Amino acid sequence: MNVWIAIGLTVVGCYAVKLAGLLVPAAALQRPLVSRMSALLPVALLAALTAQQTFSTGHELVLDARAAGLAAAGLALVLRAPFLVVVAVAVLVTAGVRALGW
Repeated sequence: MNVWIAIGLTVVGCYAVKLAGLLVPAAALQRPLVSRMSALLPVALLAALTAQQTFSTGHELVLDARAAGLAAAGLALVLRAPFLVVVAVAVLVTAGVRALGW
């Protein structure tokens, strides 16, 4: 029964967030600060998620093969490689570092 209560609260919370977004006045969304923040917020969230997934396992900070793959992907991006090449480089470097046992 507790699981269904959690599901119900989650549904209500998601609906409330959607409703709150729809109720924001258009004038508030057209302000320059809000426009800049809405353009940069997805990038910041993606960077935070990438860092969290790369440098942590559970409750510990780690520096392992994933960090090498991320660094290689960053280098590929600096060199203006296409997206699929960036992903392939990250995968290959991560697999290579893990194969070497580092």
